[in-house]
Amino acid sequence: MFNPEFLTSDNEAISGNSLIQYLQEQSPDVLQRVARSASGDIQDIIRHNVQGLLGMLPGEQFEVKIQTSRDNLAGLLASAMMTGYFLRQMEQRMELEGALFGSDSSDPDSYIDDRDSLQL
Repeated sequence: MFNPEFLTSDNEAISGNSLIQYLQEQSPDVLQRVARSASGDIQDIIRHNVQGLLGMLPGEQFEVKIQTSRDNLAGLLASAMMTGYFLRQMEQRMELEGALFGSDSSDPDSYIDDRDSLQL
């Protein structure tokens, strides 16, 4: 889940960041609700992606320790966040296409005729 404590850093690199300032103005309840809005499917994909980046050695057979710099960890977290954003947008698109065109087929090309006649 989301940890709002990271927003309290006095780091100069983030002090001028308008997104951090916006997040600091939000209540913890709002931030938790947004963090929980990711579906289980999205969480699984992100978990698998991060594990793939870090390496997947079974913890019961190996003592796994990962060491990285602050900048590299920040890059990994930013990548995971962007992946989550992208996946949520695709999930919404899939839901919308299912609602508009029916869930008979998962092939978007099968809807081309319907899209051509749809005038927005």
